[in-house]
Amino acid sequence: METNPTVITADGLILREWTEDDVSVMHELFDDSEVAYWTPLESPFDEAAALRYLRSAQLAKRENKRLHLAITVDGRQALGEILLGLTTHSIGYAVGTAHRGQRLATRALRAVTEYAHSTLDWPEVVLEIEPDNAASVAVARAVGFQRSEAKPETVTDKGRTFDLFRWEHRRSANSSSSSSEASAAS
Repeated sequence: METNPTVITADGLILREWTEDDVSVMHELFDDSEVAYWTPLESPFDEAAALRYLRSAQLAKRENKRLHLAITVDGRQALGEILLGLTTHSIGYAVGTAHRGQRLATRALRAVTEYAHSTLDWPEVVLEIEPDNAASVAVARAVGFQRSEAKPETVTDKGRTFDLFRWEHRRSANSSSSSSEASAAS
């Protein structure tokens, strides 16, 4: 077990790494038709899929590829996930149906974007969003992401072909870790 997992605390949230104790709640959060439609997550997302996903997230962190964080308000009960692509400088997020409408995705995206700019020193962070995903577009706009002029990437996943538009957030001159308290260890 890792002794210093990544934890980001900001805006009433505690973003922490997934653990073995989260497998059943991952199933509850991600075995959802909207999550299946908008994300590349396996569907159906049963407990076996959740365990595979946990193992994949743990391996991705060890290989310094991705950081998967549970979105919580208390450090325990996961309400969704935000992930940071460490090689692509990209972010993805999903919130469980029962927890939507609380600005969790917006708050988590703001915290992780600030973490990427101030702690990881990334000048730019990106999202890839389907144009019809109104909820995700609203979250991106609320945090200050701008849609890029770049040509969308056409993707086929789960038998469906769609375009992903690139959204960008550039570090501002006054961006600092003062707006979010973060601690991390690899």
